[in-house]
Amino acid sequence: MKRIKLTGKVFSGTGEGRKYLTLPWVKQQIEKKLGFTPYPGTLNILLSEESARRKKLLEIADAMKIHPADGYCSGLLHKASIEDVECAIVIPEVAGYPRDYLEVIAADYLRARLQLKDGDTVTVTANL
Repeated sequence: MKRIKLTGKVFSGTGEGRKYLTLPWVKQQIEKKLGFTPYPGTLNILLSEESARRKKLLEIADAMKIHPADGYCSGLLHKASIEDVECAIVIPEVAGYPRDYLEVIAADYLRARLQLKDGDTVTVTANL
């Protein structure tokens, strides 16, 4: 299995990830595809320039897909890890989504589990 490392700084998002992850059809698909119930929120990472370029590999690699309900966007899922914590990267398939943003989900509240705050540097290892 090929792996890529993506590094960036933690930042506070707008809360859209929380809304999305609490939708029953999203939660159900994540549980089925990833084997865990997602914490209702994402860890937002502003990627370094090099990592933003590497993120393109995730967009073209085989990925699990979240199939949307009417009025919502689809998304790509890639299994990943931060340190020893299993997680997943979610890539919303929406026009204009910033290429240097990375959203990470897990069963746990990652900020608390990994003791992260805005501005901290974090590395996510994604499985392709």
